[in-house]
Amino acid sequence: MAESVRDLISFLDASPTPYHAVAESVERLESGGYRRLREHDAWDLAPGDRAYVVRGGGSLVAFEIGSDDVADAGFRIIGAHTDSPGLRVKPRPDVKAHGYRQLAVEPYGGALLHTWLDRDLGLAGRVSIDRAGAEPRTVLIDLHRAVARIPSLAIHLYRELRSDGLKLNEQTHLAPLIGLENTAELATLLSERLASQAIETGLDAVAAKDILAFDLMLYDLQGASLGGAADEFVLSGRLDNLGSTHAALSALLGAGDAGEIEFTRMIALYDHEEVGSRSACGAQGPFLFDVIDRIAAVAGAGEPETRARAMARSWLISADMAHAVHPNYADRHEPGHRPIIGGGPVIKVNAGQSYASEAESTALFASICRRHDVPYQHFVTRSDLGCGSTIGPITAARLGVRTVDVGSPMLSMHSCREMAGAADVEPMITVLTAFLAGE
Repeated sequence: MAESVRDLISFLDASPTPYHAVAESVERLESGGYRRLREHDAWDLAPGDRAYVVRGGGSLVAFEIGSDDVADAGFRIIGAHTDSPGLRVKPRPDVKAHGYRQLAVEPYGGALLHTWLDRDLGLAGRVSIDRAGAEPRTVLIDLHRAVARIPSLAIHLYRELRSDGLKLNEQTHLAPLIGLENTAELATLLSERLASQAIETGLDAVAAKDILAFDLMLYDLQGASLGGAADEFVLSGRLDNLGSTHAALSALLGAGDAGEIEFTRMIALYDHEEVGSRSACGAQGPFLFDVIDRIAAVAGAGEPETRARAMARSWLISADMAHAVHPNYADRHEPGHRPIIGGGPVIKVNAGQSYASEAESTALFASICRRHDVPYQHFVTRSDLGCGSTIGPITAARLGVRTVDVGSPMLSMHSCREMAGAADVEPMITVLTAFLAGE
């Protein structure tokens, strides 16, 4: 197994939620010499500095200052997102019905809901805890066991399934079972888990009543793995879009010393893409704009036109997983634009600007691929089908930066368990690394 594939599998297993993905990214960045900046502090930056900023727990921007003033050299940015479609727990989660205890959940993003049935589901996220005389503290949590399951209805009780197909109601059919009716409430389960990780969090015993709020989501407990007759496939939940998040992070950490290049390089890892990016830490919010503005103010000449001049010299690669052609549904794909798993990075184009690629930005990405002997593919949605979107057009419109949308090809997108190509991991990292290294 290639080291990059092994590392991706490790990253996926460490990242059951966007908050865990950011925590894992922070650990890797700090090992690579990046220091944390806090938004409420004044920043002191100079050429060669490596730093990162976290907003909302699930979004992160990391950067390395180049040798020249940003107004003269601009930025090279890779954007991706940390969230994935799934099921999230409602604020009042405890439900009793017909002798069972269940969780109240709601879909997040465009999840393929049927893929969540009959799976061993873990529960992870973050919990905010009341501390007498102090502000609440928020900590990561992962129950690390099969605490929930959504059982299918037996065919004996659902004969029409074969003729009518599976029909799931989001409100009535998706509440997972977590035990029999005498099972403890969720807050008690969370407090017990927090007690077991007291050394890790530095917290004393937390009572159920001290849990003020949470952001919790279900995830497939089965870890990421290789599959196929020759281990051609990476099989995992959250490949969309942690596969691209991992590639962006790997590229930044592997691009060498920025002091040797003129431009400032950065990655922006956003939460909330799957629900439209409309949040303070999503791509429609000001997070990346704020960071760029502050870099322009303190690491540049500080002139009023610095940011605008920098953006005119900048590039953004929006990295989000791409649709590979499905052999059983090839007619759903645009003829001539049918990417295959193992065929290399995919450039995504849409005339309606659901993707931000245009000739100039596409040429930049394609030329990097050619210089590094990386084959690349093209994707266009059929003209009679709607097209999904990415953070690319949102960020391009927000910043006025030239942008190309790309991704690695995959199948089962938005499933509880997705599949991508083991052979596609290293080529994407290679191209993104070269982009940040100016090669």
